[in-house]
Amino acid sequence: MKSNRTRRAVLTAGTAALAGLAGCVSGTDREGEGDPDSNDGNGTDDGTESENSSDSNGNEGNGSYSVTMEPVGTLEFDQPPERWATYFSGYADMGVALGVGDGLLSVGNAPRYHTQYYDELEGVSVEKDDLVQLIGEGGIDKEVFYELEADLHLMDPNWLVKNGAFNLEQSDVDEISTEIAPFMGNVIFRQTDPWHDYRYYSLYEAFEIVAQIFQREERYEAFASLHDEFISDVQAELPPESERPNALLVWGGEEPEAFSPYRLGEGTSKKQWRDLGIGDALEGTGVDGLSTDDRGQIDYETMLEVDPDVLLVRGHEAKSAEEFEDSVLAFMQDHPMASDLTAVQDERVFRGGPLYQGPIINLFTMERAALELFPDRFEGDLFDRERVAEIVTDGS
Repeated sequence: MKSNRTRRAVLTAGTAALAGLAGCVSGTDREGEGDPDSNDGNGTDDGTESENSSDSNGNEGNGSYSVTMEPVGTLEFDQPPERWATYFSGYADMGVALGVGDGLLSVGNAPRYHTQYYDELEGVSVEKDDLVQLIGEGGIDKEVFYELEADLHLMDPNWLVKNGAFNLEQSDVDEISTEIAPFMGNVIFRQTDPWHDYRYYSLYEAFEIVAQIFQREERYEAFASLHDEFISDVQAELPPESERPNALLVWGGEEPEAFSPYRLGEGTSKKQWRDLGIGDALEGTGVDGLSTDDRGQIDYETMLEVDPDVLLVRGHEAKSAEEFEDSVLAFMQDHPMASDLTAVQDERVFRGGPLYQGPIINLFTMERAALELFPDRFEGDLFDRERVAEIVTDGS
């Protein structure tokens, strides 16, 4: 763990940047159990400069260095963080990919950290039960940050303030940054929040910055190379764009009657659908995607007007494909309105993928999406599990 001296050196650059965020955070995000993007703990769903050399701990650099990410700005580091906290499990997945998962202290909502994907990677694991879940019955208790004693809070500070259900104020974030450790992170899983008026990052842009924070750039480069080759290979086998389906991505429960819609065009949580060239069935309909200000829902009547080729339902990542078919799809097949949907009749209703994706989780969800949407084009493992495990465990 860093000494207080190291923490204070980091904070010299970070506190001033955080102090300027108070004017751009607002709104509430109060959601119930099982709701999309739920903030409580009861959900069931589911440019850097440095002078470096390799050290004995496997870090790919040491010495003072700076890292920049909006909205916080630039932080100066004396050494990579050893103990780090995050909210979004996509950032947790990035840390695991970089081989620093042992230092992970927390996630926001533990059921939405889908560590089951690591089971297919030899030597890669996370003890999710050992992680602190930030969300409790009353929101986020400021004292939990003091108990964690992290060297870095890898999370967007605006996300903590703008959610009314969290019960955190700007003054709390400023205090945590000053008294414990700075924040750095960006809400990237969606791009529909009006308060997010600063730069967004793609999954791999954010991943590269996280690699800079932990001085694990070689692991990032290895992942980026594997990812690019994987995506290229899959896209080379896709049918022409005119023959690819459109899809409606929604959040729905076990026996859904109403759905929260998403738009496919933006955000890291929809990356696999964009990489496959899947059209957004809501394009041109006037229906907006979920945000902190827009909690609108659609019903089967609206769905029938859209009548997508494929229906993707979030909130069921803990289920296997068979369990999903036996519950959600079976319910729709017996429903008087849902059964008229083309996607239901064609049995093209699938799990919608996790909200939060890092590089490892994205590889698995991309593969699953390709296999389910294009079964005549793909079969078996589409990427090398052994190679992924080697990058995580050995950095080679």
